Amino acid sequence: MKQFDYTITDPLGIHARPAGMVAKTAKELGCKVTITKNGKTADTARMMALMGLGIKTGDTVTITVEGGDEEHASQVMEKFFRENL
Repeated sequence: MKQFDYTITDPLGIHARPAGMVAKTAKELGCKVTITKNGKTADTARMMALMGLGIKTGDTVTITVEGGDEEHASQVMEKFFRENL
């Protein structure tokens, strides 16, 4: 299991468009990727669950990657978050 924390910088937080992008990226990795905010966790492959966390600008989230090539998947997700959120 690999984890990293990220503070959201996107002015709108994680709304429909970025949630869809996160879900697409997570599904392509072949690992289970979850995101946690304030003790609530959602599977990033499920766009509606991700949006249900209500992640806003300035919120710090924890991304967890399990299974498959965790090291590579964690790097891909961290790069995605830095570049898009």
